[in-house]
Amino acid sequence: QAFLAALSFSYLSKTLSGTIMKSSITQIERRFGLTSSTVGFIDGSFEIGNLLVIAFVSYFGAKLHRPKVIAFGCFTMAVGSFLTAMPHFFMGYYKYETTSHSASSANLTSSINPCSLHQDVNETFLQVSRSDCEKEPTSYTWIYILLGNMLRGIGETPITPLGISYLDDFAKEENVPVYVACLHTIGMLGPMFGFLLGSLCARLYVDVGFVDLGSITITPQDSRWVGAWWLGFLIAGVTSLLAAIPFCFLPKSLKKPKEANNDQTSYEKDFALSFVDYSPVIMPCIFQSQLIYPFLSDFYTSLKKVLSNRMYFTFMCCSLLQFNSFIGFLTYKPKYMEQQYGQSTSKSNFLIGLTSLPPVGLGIFLGGLLMKKYKMGIIGATKFAFSMSFVAYALTLLHFFVGCENHMVAGITVSYQGKPIPYHENAVFSECNSDCKCSSNVWDPVCGDNGVTYVSACLAGCTASVGQGKNTVFHNCSCIEASSSWTGNNSATLGQCPKSEDCSMKFIYYTVIQVISGFCYALGGTPAYLIMFRCVQPELKSLAVGLYTLIMRMLAGIPAPVYFGALIDKTCLKWGSTSCGHQGACRLYDSSAYR
Repeated sequence: QAFLAALSFSYLSKTLSGTIMKSSITQIERRFGLTSSTVGFIDGSFEIGNLLVIAFVSYFGAKLHRPKVIAFGCFTMAVGSFLTAMPHFFMGYYKYETTSHSASSANLTSSINPCSLHQDVNETFLQVSRSDCEKEPTSYTWIYILLGNMLRGIGETPITPLGISYLDDFAKEENVPVYVACLHTIGMLGPMFGFLLGSLCARLYVDVGFVDLGSITITPQDSRWVGAWWLGFLIAGVTSLLAAIPFCFLPKSLKKPKEANNDQTSYEKDFALSFVDYSPVIMPCIFQSQLIYPFLSDFYTSLKKVLSNRMYFTFMCCSLLQFNSFIGFLTYKPKYMEQQYGQSTSKSNFLIGLTSLPPVGLGIFLGGLLMKKYKMGIIGATKFAFSMSFVAYALTLLHFFVGCENHMVAGITVSYQGKPIPYHENAVFSECNSDCKCSSNVWDPVCGDNGVTYVSACLAGCTASVGQGKNTVFHNCSCIEASSSWTGNNSATLGQCPKSEDCSMKFIYYTVIQVISGFCYALGGTPAYLIMFRCVQPELKSLAVGLYTLIMRMLAGIPAPVYFGALIDKTCLKWGSTSCGHQGACRLYDSSAYR
């Protein structure tokens, strides 16, 4: 029982740290000025670390002191989490793109003219930029995050294979399924807490406690906002460290209790196995296998038998497609909610934790119960899994109809007269701002009273401003005046214009579709996974599972975030720029193409 409690807590800590990584993807992208594909590669490094050691750990770990190997794994996960958070402490403060740096550095309290008619203000700004650039540490500090994530992958490896085998060796046989179900139930709490913690951290500014928050001119809805991403990794590191302690005091072996009865049916054993091994649907970061056979020739024969099994091979190909979409979708889901529906990172993470994960957990559990109640054979399980998968797929297609229109951004998605333009014809300079000396690559958006967003107050042609910080209001904006259908005020406020009321309604539909399709997919998940056990010979089950998870990780876990990220990058309309003038993270996407 002490081992079960310790293992449950280690399950919680590993799923918690995995989810914190998923919920911080957007923040890391913005903080380090990366493309989505690079962030996808960082995310996939966890799988790389895991694959490097899985075979050794599964085979040799069983011969060593298993609790101590698990303790070492938890300690390695903690080191990985701390290493991931480390760049925050030596990178200096976050400098987001803004046109008002020169004004604030001059400490002006009077109103300033964003439309600088005199060249000297721009020259001052360029000098400030150059000095910033010289002080800025190398832009490759994200490699620490990559290494930290890889270390986390290495550390997580022994927990499942060695933990489950230890339970199986020293617990009553009839109790093992209950213990394993208990493990996965507690493991499911990790992603929930992870997304809720990610939501809380995203609400806090990245340099909270170190800078005057009154001087920050961006809000959590802004595409330049970076939350306290590092805080989640510190908490995850402490949790992993605590998880390591109890394993240090557990013995290498226990007395096996006498079996009360040994007449467990093969079906019940299969059902138990479904709980042991059905973790990839919950989070694609749980792995168990025994890949090394004593003799290579024996291994080769077994491998040939498994791969020449047509049903197993077809199931594996089908799962590979599903996992590619599942992992790519899960990695960029918070980003999709931000870009498509104008939600903040904090709210996106909160909603994923609250609405997406409980239905999946419930679906997995009910799927197992339905199999047991109706005593489904291999054909019944296949039909049920196919039906549920098809329903989930059909529901997912509804996303095409619940998307929002592009942000109206002058010179990028609409002309300065307010008419839509094709997105390759972006011309941020117009007659209305031709008198101003504006930079075209700085993203410091303002929202005009006419409902159109302008790339900066300068490009909106504003000549006066009132107020400080987030409350700055710009006046006499010539481009708002030039807007064909507008007759009201010619003023603008900081930040992008919010999405329409209609878009908020579509976001509710999106969430409902997510909940139902996630539940349907998970409902057919347990029967689908059991097909694998039923279609191979009993002595090949361990190899079949190991091979399956190895293929899923190599061909879905590692490449999916990278190529999904590269595709998302293709839909970028406006890239940000760093203080050194290099390309930063994307600030604005083409909503329709992204969808």
